[in-house]
Amino acid sequence: MKIIIKTTDIKLTPALEKYIEEKLGPLEKFFKTLYNKEKYYNSYFGKGKPRVEMWVEIGKESRHHKKGSVFRAETQMHLPPKSIRAEVIAKNLKQAITEIKDELQRELKQYKEKLISLTKRRVRAFKKEVHLSPRARFYRKGRIREEGI
Repeated sequence: MKIIIKTTDIKLTPALEKYIEEKLGPLEKFFKTLYNKEKYYNSYFGKGKPRVEMWVEIGKESRHHKKGSVFRAETQMHLPPKSIRAEVIAKNLKQAITEIKDELQRELKQYKEKLISLTKRRVRAFKKEVHLSPRARFYRKGRIREEGI
């Protein structure tokens, strides 16, 4: 996963960049199960291009704020079939980044569950089309041993 960081009205320090990488980097574990551990596109047009890109924008909401929710964090993730976006306003910049991570994690779990349920639905439809017996179950190993196959 490639993380691109943009700042507004804030100077990007190496410590802040490391904190962002540390917090948002582990979200890559969701893609290992979805994309079979392929990090890059292998087609002619996408040679070497990362499969997942994340744009992070952090900054102050405006220059005249003295108190209250001042810091803003916004992320956009480009996955091959769709985009996931999250935005948070908080009192502290690190708190905003942590909340962004939680929001993205929730959306990625939802996306992953949707893909899994879609796959199961397609398998059920295929089984129905083929007209298999309702007793045919492919996930039980005990049935095979009992029948002596």
